Amino acid sequence: MIRVLNLIVKLSLVALAIFAIAKFTTSKIEYLNTKTYNASPITMAEREKQLICLAKNIYFEAGHEPFEGKVGVAQVTINRSESSKWPSDICNVVYQKNVVYGKVICQFSWYCEHGPMVKSNAAYIESMEVAKKVLLENFRLPSLKGAYYYHADYVQPNWGLPKITQIGHHIFYGDKNQLRGNNGKD
Repeated sequence: MIRVLNLIVKLSLVALAIFAIAKFTTSKIEYLNTKTYNASPITMAEREKQLICLAKNIYFEAGHEPFEGKVGVAQVTINRSESSKWPSDICNVVYQKNVVYGKVICQFSWYCEHGPMVKSNAAYIESMEVAKKVLLENFRLPSLKGAYYYHADYVQPNWGLPKITQIGHHIFYGDKNQLRGNNGKD
């Protein structure tokens, strides 16, 4: 008799588990069928190229800065790629050059230094991890939402831009439109 009761209890538990799995799976499938996905037209190879460009920019601009400083450099790069004032491709933002009065000026000074070499694998690996967090996981510092420019604290460029904050050795700035109350929107 006890064996029969144990068998009935076990069969009931199995039936309950099957019912729960079926209900959850059906609900999940129904949810997924109603969800709209924004698929990216970017291929995996293109995303990898963007990650490398962003990681190099982070490394050469802020490789030995604190985590937040690295994120700040990445965020300025991303902010520029999302603005109509710069190229929409991250690599094109990083490698952008302008000619002013016959002089070539890079948007990020390391690029004009004719191919600097990675000297610290640990700092580069950390820069790549920050690039992944910012580009793939959409990690952002809320205070840098409108940051488009920065410079080292030992430089005095007199840009006349609104200062947002300082992180480590970098001072971050917004766009001139922020002075007019446009909050940097294009």
